[in-house]
Amino acid sequence: MNYISRSEEFIMLAVWRLEDEAYAVPIREQIKQTTGKTWGFGALFVMLNRLEKKGMLKSHLTDPLPKRGGRSKRIYRLSSQGIKALEDARNVQKSVWADIKNFPIKG
Repeated sequence: MNYISRSEEFIMLAVWRLEDEAYAVPIREQIKQTTGKTWGFGALFVMLNRLEKKGMLKSHLTDPLPKRGGRSKRIYRLSSQGIKALEDARNVQKSVWADIKNFPIKG
């Protein structure tokens, strides 16, 4: 089983949702939209690099944008190992919540 952190899961799900538009700015926006939290670009790039080193993500650079001084974008996509890790995370989540009754707890 491939264990990933909750933060890694958020990033990988954002990459999955964004498909061919999965580069830093939209990934950050997707995470903010789904979690309500704003991540700094530094933290995001650290996580993206870590996930790529772990084999969960693959990336490639686009051609530079046609405007003057246009830059390339690094597009991310899930690897087969990353898809498996997300499936494992979902199954673990279902398992740990199984048979929980009376939620939320009223105190």
